Amino acid sequence: MNWAAIRFDWNQVRAFLATAEEGSLSAAARALGLTQPTLGRQVTALEAHLGVPLFERVGKSLILTPSGQLLVEHVREMGEAATKLSLAASGQVQSVEGTVKITANEMVSTYALPEIVKGLREDHPGLVIEIVSTNSLSDLRRREADIAIRNAEPTDPDLIAKRIRYDSGGLFASEELARKLGKITEPKHLAGAPWLGFDETDEMIDALVRRGVPVTRENIVARSKSHAVHWEMARAGIGIGLNSNAVGQKTPGMVPILADKLKFEFPVWLVAPRELKTSRRVRIVYDRLAERLAAMD
Repeated sequence: MNWAAIRFDWNQVRAFLATAEEGSLSAAARALGLTQPTLGRQVTALEAHLGVPLFERVGKSLILTPSGQLLVEHVREMGEAATKLSLAASGQVQSVEGTVKITANEMVSTYALPEIVKGLREDHPGLVIEIVSTNSLSDLRRREADIAIRNAEPTDPDLIAKRIRYDSGGLFASEELARKLGKITEPKHLAGAPWLGFDETDEMIDALVRRGVPVTRENIVARSKSHAVHWEMARAGIGIGLNSNAVGQKTPGMVPILADKLKFEFPVWLVAPRELKTSRRVRIVYDRLAERLAAMD
């Protein structure tokens, strides 16, 4: 052990770690029971001691600099070691506690995550799961979420990603609308049918046209940025909607349209910031999501 190299103040290191975990000085100060100026001075003192900036400000948030990203993994290990030391000294068994924030699109958030969260809470009562239901991509580096479920492979090298599976989706109509449409055995039979769109309607139309479906913007009778609203309009019989087969085939009153000819496959990726791989609670949630999402029908 090189004792001479250990010259930093643990309180400064703890302030740095809390700020990295919480995303802002004010949130870190609340977590540690300190005033914001006191915590800010501790972070500044650590930066001065190390000779490198650890954070940069983006809007109202603080994000780690490259130097901060390099150091935070070591500091997090120190924090976990300190926690284990305190628990061992008090005779307690280490438990998994704290908040883990998961971001996913509306349909995954609504139909897949509740059962997974229920199992996590039963096994780890100290966990608090926050679900950010959004169809836009959350910025994991700015700690808008700890874990993301996405349908596109991330390109950021500071993120770790695992492709869980390939999912499939298709076209669905209410039983009432399906009766009005009559027998449909080929894509051309959908000419003139009413369709539901998303905010990216042109992309949806292009994908359908490439598969031989005669649909134009004039066929879009209603649209919504919300996938949940889109699906409820489909259930109401307003038009043909799109959804994953896992949801569509299990929804009462919904009929698949040309399921054998019009199947759309897409990957399911599980993504997290690279520095969070040493966080035990995030790793537990990450591994559970990987296991359960891979096993979904």
